[in-house]
Amino acid sequence: MGTLILAVTTLFLYSIGTALQALSFRGRVHTSVTIMTLIGVLALTSHGVLIWETVRSQGAFNLGFFQSSVLISWLIVALLLILNLRKPVQSLFLAIYPLAGLTVVFILIFHSPPRFVAQDNWGMLSHIALSVTAYSLFSLAAVQALLLYFQNRQLKQNYNSLLIRNLPPLQTMESLLFEMVWAGVILLVLAIITGSIFVDDLFVQDLAHKTLFSLMSLAVFVGLLIGRYTQGWRGITASRWTLAGCLLLMIGFYGSKFVLELIFQRGG
Repeated sequence: MGTLILAVTTLFLYSIGTALQALSFRGRVHTSVTIMTLIGVLALTSHGVLIWETVRSQGAFNLGFFQSSVLISWLIVALLLILNLRKPVQSLFLAIYPLAGLTVVFILIFHSPPRFVAQDNWGMLSHIALSVTAYSLFSLAAVQALLLYFQNRQLKQNYNSLLIRNLPPLQTMESLLFEMVWAGVILLVLAIITGSIFVDDLFVQDLAHKTLFSLMSLAVFVGLLIGRYTQGWRGITASRWTLAGCLLLMIGFYGSKFVLELIFQRGG
């Protein structure tokens, strides 16, 4: 019952945050950063307690498919709230809050075989923490890339559209995107390094696909950064490269977990 109450509370707060942001986006109400941050922090707190109740298990952390999803969504919201204090990223809440709420619904309805990591296995936990943080940053970058893509398209068709009126200038949107990509690349490199140190074999059968797709996504992001500073890539080109890298990372992370845990029912 406690888990259900926490889940309902979290969904309620995320719904309020989404509704206020949607009304603000349409110009119906004016919401201050303070109010949006307060609602976000309350939702994040409830979300965090829910994670503590569902992920922690007798000296270990259960990082199964749905538990990992609700953890990643919590971290995405946390990163977005921090960014929102300094950067114009309010529009991202319209996508992130509903996605976070969806992971909460999934963890209530669906179940997957548990995959445990011992609480005292600091090496593995550091690798997981870096991986999850990198994935969360790239998830934000993917949403930012989608907004940048549609912003570029709208600028060519309708200068006074709702999207154009609410988004920051194009140059600001591009700068934000590349800041996210840079931070994500650094964290992903650190995650791969710690994985090579603390994981016995990154190319063992259960991890081979995840490792391969992580390396491929890293190559795409590095290629994007090189193209940015040598060829001046921007706009739609930058969006497409970012989305391609994020797609590879998502296939590596969620694809392997989906096949192993939900199709073959393999825990560990």
